[in-house]
Amino acid sequence: MRPRVDWMSKADERVLEFLQEKDIIASPSVIAANIDYTGEYISRRCRKLAEAGLLQRVDASNYRLTSLGDRFLEGEVESGELELDED
Repeated sequence: MRPRVDWMSKADERVLEFLQEKDIIASPSVIAANIDYTGEYISRRCRKLAEAGLLQRVDASNYRLTSLGDRFLEGEVESGELELDED
């Protein structure tokens, strides 16, 4: 079972699930088109997920799932491992 992480949204899990299911590197706009959110919103969420170590930014506009992201989806991560510094 996946941990409850306060800063994460339902969209965050969908982003991670999409990248895991498709096993691809993708831009926020491609992800957004496939999970029914706006590109701008998913772009912000991808940056947050990368900050937490769940995604890796591979170039200026593309992301991939990290091993931590994969472990999170498998329920192998404690919520404390995903804390972010709040600005």
